[in-house]
Amino acid sequence: MSDPLEILLTNDDGIDSTGIRALHDALSEHANVTVVAPANDHSACGRSISHEVDVSDHELGYAVHGTPADCVVAGLAELGPFPDLVVAGCNKGANLGEYVLGRSGTISAAVEAAFFDVPAIATSMYVPAPGTSLREIDLSIDDYAEATRVTSYLVDHALEAGVFDHAAYLNINVPVADGAPAPFEVTRPSKRYEMDAERDGDRVHLKDRVWEQMDPETLPDPEGTDRRAVVEGRISVSPLTAPHSTNHHETLTALAETYLETVEH
Repeated sequence: MSDPLEILLTNDDGIDSTGIRALHDALSEHANVTVVAPANDHSACGRSISHEVDVSDHELGYAVHGTPADCVVAGLAELGPFPDLVVAGCNKGANLGEYVLGRSGTISAAVEAAFFDVPAIATSMYVPAPGTSLREIDLSIDDYAEATRVTSYLVDHALEAGVFDHAAYLNINVPVADGAPAPFEVTRPSKRYEMDAERDGDRVHLKDRVWEQMDPETLPDPEGTDRRAVVEGRISVSPLTAPHSTNHHETLTALAETYLETVEH
């Protein structure tokens, strides 16, 4: 019988969040799980790194007084057994679209793992809450059943199936559980981007208007995108790569060739 998988589990909502507890309990039935997660909420912090952080023991594992990227580096290099897989989540709120890939702490934890050549899964849950802050919504362990089900399934099967031969990490977004399992769709990140800003005296309010367009009847995103899949009640799984690729082009090469002779005159 083969040894159980070693999993490093982290998030950006903080180690006391319901989402990480739900994943910990579910994944512990399949693997050895080491939790290294932020002591406090670090949502939308991207891949910010602290270089030096305090660490506290916690009933789930280790609480790091830093960012999700701090947690992955500390967990992989020092605090836990080197894992077969890093799992980040489950985030309360979806992480959908190209523009969130560098912004989300949940996804950034998976990207950090990719630089260590460790496969990773980032799991988030879409919570429809028009006009309401996610902070005001209380969710139970049961609400995360869809997230734990599909994450456990991929933990059990993705490595052996060779999924990570073609993807550095998987960005999973799920609807809130409502009983029967939702269908699973392989997607690509939406290109939708609707950021705006309004000045009010000495303050500027930044507004993400993408979330104002989540009505299934009028959703502008095409078939095959993560946003459309989740809004229509399907699980979205986007296989993604890191680091970002370079797109060489002859026009930039031509500028490079004339640089010195231009600036020297």
